[in-house]
Amino acid sequence: MSVEQEVQQIIIQTLNVLPEELKIDERLYDSLGVDSTEMVELVIVLEKKFGITIEDKQITKFSSPREIIMLMEQKRGTA
Repeated sequence: MSVEQEVQQIIIQTLNVLPEELKIDERLYDSLGVDSTEMVELVIVLEKKFGITIEDKQITKFSSPREIIMLMEQKRGTA
């Protein structure tokens, strides 16, 4: 499974949304109404899954799934 697929699956499961609701280039806040609490939960799941540390403000509710994917690829050294 690619980083992109893994991140999309994590977002869908963690935020409890349908796959078709996830818009790759739209900010999570705008497309899904994600709040700060949900983002903290998402960051924790991403950190555990990828074995990385995500600094404050690297991922916010104003991030798009594509931005999150790019960050995960950078952190894993696969970009």
